[in-house]
Amino acid sequence: MPHAWVKEPEGAPERSGAFRFADGDPPAARLTLWPHRSLSPEGFVWFVGLTAGALALPLLSVLGSPVLWGLLPFVVLTLWGLWWAIRRNAQDGALTEELTLWRDRIQLVRREPRGRVRDWAADPYWVRVEMHESGGPVEKYLTLRGGGREVEIGAFLSPEERAVLRAELLDALARVR
Repeated sequence: MPHAWVKEPEGAPERSGAFRFADGDPPAARLTLWPHRSLSPEGFVWFVGLTAGALALPLLSVLGSPVLWGLLPFVVLTLWGLWWAIRRNAQDGALTEELTLWRDRIQLVRREPRGRVRDWAADPYWVRVEMHESGGPVEKYLTLRGGGREVEIGAFLSPEERAVLRAELLDALARVR
């Protein structure tokens, strides 16, 4: 599953006292989620390079003739379109969701590909993790409810990954309550 948990060691907090939302207190856990990446940057270079080579092979037969100049713009346009489409897909997949959990606060920050940032925070004691088996935009739709709002988390994951994520979230919330 494309996610990473960073959990802080349990023990007494560095600061004590009856205050809430203490700036500087380390989080109890941090979760980062991102969509699957099917093509690495190295794979992109290899794919475009091999495609360029495959498109250049038929051009060798017309090398030195005026037909080359008629075919060359279409080959270049095809390569440029392929490069642009794969790059655009990679940029659209540059989505991350970061859930940070303190003893007195839970915060979810969603960074979208075009720079939009969505933020949600609540008291973890009152947060409910809900799995909607049907009726959501995706199968096994996972949401967090608290602070007067309901927000989705991990909608880009597979249904099985969302079920695992639900169990991990319930476990993390139980540890800080």
